[in-house]
Order: sequence, then structure tokens, then C-alpha cells
Amino acid sequence: MAHAAPRSGRTAERAGPADLFGPRAHRAAKLAVPVLVGLVFGYWAAANRRDAGPVTGWNLLFGFLTALVFALVFMALLALAPKLRREMHAVAWAAFSGTAVAFLFNQADGSVLRSTALGLAVAAGVFAVMFYRFSTHEDAAGHRTG
Repeated sequence: MAHAAPRSGRTAERAGPADLFGPRAHRAAKLAVPVLVGLVFGYWAAANRRDAGPVTGWNLLFGFLTALVFALVFMALLALAPKLRREMHAVAWAAFSGTAVAFLFNQADGSVLRSTALGLAVAAGVFAVMFYRFSTHEDAAGHRTG
């Protein structure tokens, strides 16, 4: 098996992770990803609410309004959360995730207590993962390290 060898006299130095997309692609993704995820979330919520019944105008309106609110909150979180300290950054993502899951479960005729318990469980898991990630990738002031 042949492997590429570095040229003689030069070392393979890397300043950081490779940036596959330019600034224009990143700007487009900051808008496209929340909108697409919001549309999926809105469709999922509308499908849970209609429970295999007929698609109505009110059901479509509910799905699009849910998608709009989800996308706006997601964009706000992407813009504002990195400015928070790592603890509050993790809390923001945990609250967003737990609320979203609890809302979807509630739309599928889950009881308020069960959807609250599920939302809190998801929020606790997301908080643990995000706090670990932010603690290992940021300093105490919230600036990325390495």
C-alpha cells in the first residue's frame, strides 16, 4: 500500500483543522441549518398532533408556526449562547433540547407529567454532555482553547 510521504526538507505542519468551506458557505449554513431543522421539527409536531388523521389547514398552520418559532429560537441560541459562560452555555442548550423534546412528546398525547419528566431527563443528559464539551474546549471566560 502506498502512502504519501512528506517532501524532503519540509514537515507536514497544520495550524488547525482544515476549513472545507469558505466564509460564504458558513454564512449560508447559519441560516439554512436552523430553517431546515425547524421544518423537520414543525412537520414532526404537526404529524404528532394530527395522529394519523387528515391533514387540515389548521394542522399545516400549526406545523409552519412551530417550525418558525423553533428556527428563530435556534438561530438566537446559535448567536447568543457562545457569548455566555460555559455553565450558562450548557444550561441554554439543555433547556432548548429538553423543551423541544417535551413539546413533541406532549403533541403525541403524552401527559404533562410524563412530558415534563422526559424533558427534564433529556435536559440533564444534554447539560452533562455540553458542560463536559465546553469545559474541555473553553477556558473559564468562555474563549475557545487550542
